[in-house]
Amino acid sequence: MIYSRYIRREPLISMEASMTEPAATRAYRVLEHMIVTLELAPASFVTEGALIEKLALGRTPVREAIQRLAWEGLLDVRPRAGIAIAPLHPGDWLRVLDVRRGVEVVLARSAARFVTRDAADLFHEAALAMQKAVISGNVLAFIQADKALDEALAMAADNPFAARLAAPLQTHSRRFWFRYKAETGLAESAEHHVALIRSILDGDEEAAAKDAKRLMALLRGHAEVAATR
Repeated sequence: MIYSRYIRREPLISMEASMTEPAATRAYRVLEHMIVTLELAPASFVTEGALIEKLALGRTPVREAIQRLAWEGLLDVRPRAGIAIAPLHPGDWLRVLDVRRGVEVVLARSAARFVTRDAADLFHEAALAMQKAVISGNVLAFIQADKALDEALAMAADNPFAARLAAPLQTHSRRFWFRYKAETGLAESAEHHVALIRSILDGDEEAAAKDAKRLMALLRGHAEVAATR
């Protein structure tokens, strides 16, 4: 099933990124986006050949991206059966958030302490993109802005161990949010994200930690509702 009701699809990779990123990274970004936005539907099957043809990036980079996504639990490579896209069980969103909450607080505190000018620019861009997405009602643009914010957080925090732990949890959570809350949750989600960005840019570790907890609490509320469906 393709979830096409979520407005028009935007280009997945900017021209600048396509010129500078390795092919495997580009393949990963596109496939991750397709899984998060349910273009590759939960519990569906696809072949490696079909993905190579769709991405037009070559067998090796696509294979590397598939392996990385399999390690992150977003798909399952089954010999002679194809590639299974991870199913979506509403109750699993709560499990993801239980793990994610602690590491997000660590990242937020650290980002407020160590944020650089380059990271600050990325935070500003992510906040602006989120606000534009809310105004236009563009869920896919919001998803991309949320991903950009997570990457800015990873850069600013200067803690690669926490960032590597957080990244797949953020992706899983984004996928659940897209499935269960995208149609009604843009403005509220943006408000919480922008508050977190503001605290980080102010260099306020305590406020950043509190805002990270509030954001996780908001998502947990959504997850609890989804789990009862």
